[in-house]
Amino acid sequence: MDDLTAAQLEALRNLARKKAGEPVGFVNIAVSRALTELGLAQRSREGWDITPEGIVFLAGQPEPPPANTEPTPI
Repeated sequence: MDDLTAAQLEALRNLARKKAGEPVGFVNIAVSRALTELGLAQRSREGWDITPEGIVFLAGQPEPPPANTEPTPI
């Protein structure tokens, strides 16, 4: 299961942030369904939620690089 696509990994991170109470945008349904098939997410009344297995999986992943917030020189 270490071969998640970049979109799947980002969606899983978004679901983890959602669980932590942070605001997140919508996730791609096809990506969420794929995560569900892997047991990393589940359907809920609020859309999609990360599963305990998803949390464990993310814990074993390296942190994403910080977003580049530096202004681009002209």
